[in-house]
Amino acid sequence: MHMHITRHNKSYIVKLSDNSVWHIWPGDLAKTLGWLPTTEIEVVKIDHEICSHALVDHSNGSNVKVSSADTKWQSDRVQRVLAHLNASAPD
Repeated sequence: MHMHITRHNKSYIVKLSDNSVWHIWPGDLAKTLGWLPTTEIEVVKIDHEICSHALVDHSNGSNVKVSSADTKWQSDRVQRVLAHLNASAPD
């Protein structure tokens, strides 16, 4: 089911037309900068150490990892995952 963005006034929180509210993974924030209220989004379940779902932008196929906005992330786990990603990124 495709949804649209109803609110994205904080860079790390997005509310969709089904009233679901999602916390965006810090490493994926830049991907959301071009999102508009007309952007078609699909929520899909993913296997990730911290995030439970991804929001897929159907205009370009990009996706961002998310968890329900009421989920509290442990900062040490987030930092560890981000540090691992940065260490494995090509120079």
